[in-house]
Formats: sequence, C-alpha cells, structure tokens
Amino acid sequence: MNQSTKDIGKEAEERALKFLIELGYTLQKRNYRYKRSEIDIIVQKGNTIVFVEVKFRKTTKFGHPEEFVSDNQKRSIVSGAEHFISETNWQENIRFDIIAIDGQFNIEHFEDAFY
Repeated sequence: MNQSTKDIGKEAEERALKFLIELGYTLQKRNYRYKRSEIDIIVQKGNTIVFVEVKFRKTTKFGHPEEFVSDNQKRSIVSGAEHFISETNWQENIRFDIIAIDGQFNIEHFEDAFY
C-alpha cells in the first residue's frame, strides 16, 4: 500500500525534527499557522530561533527538494515568522533554514537559506 502524500510529508517532518533535536535544537512549535502562512518547524538553539521549511521529493529527476521553495512560499514563511516574533516578543537572532529530504530519506540541512 502506498503512503499518501500527506503521510509522507508528516514522515519527512518527523525525521527533520528528530535530526534537529539530535543537533541540539529545542522544539518551539510545529505547523505554526498565521493567516495563510504555515511554518513546518520552529526550533531554538541558544539565542537563535530558526524557522524551518521541510521539503521532500521522492526523486531528484526534476530538481533537488530545496529548489522547490518558491519565492511566494518564502514570503509567506517570513510573514508567519514576523507574527511569531511579535506574538512571543522574541528579541534575539532569527534564521530561516530549509531541510531537504529525498526518497531515501537522506537529509540535507541548509542554514540561513533565505530571508
């Protein structure tokens, strides 16, 4: 039985979160929503909050997962992040990362991927 796209996405997010926790990050929020924006994972390490977009692609035939974060999506994530920052009164560093996961669930972490 094939996994649904939604299930695969959830699995990719689970693996990304586990990966980040193993690197010493602390989970702040998952699937944070503000208006039309959704941020997959928000983690903290030291005095930095990191907004993480998880991208999964079964195959790299048409490009690598990280290449599928559109400019609109980036703007949407930044908008959601601005709301989170104001809501939590965060005054330290922020960063936007992408975690790219392929069909074999290999993980690549792109720190400071956009802003």
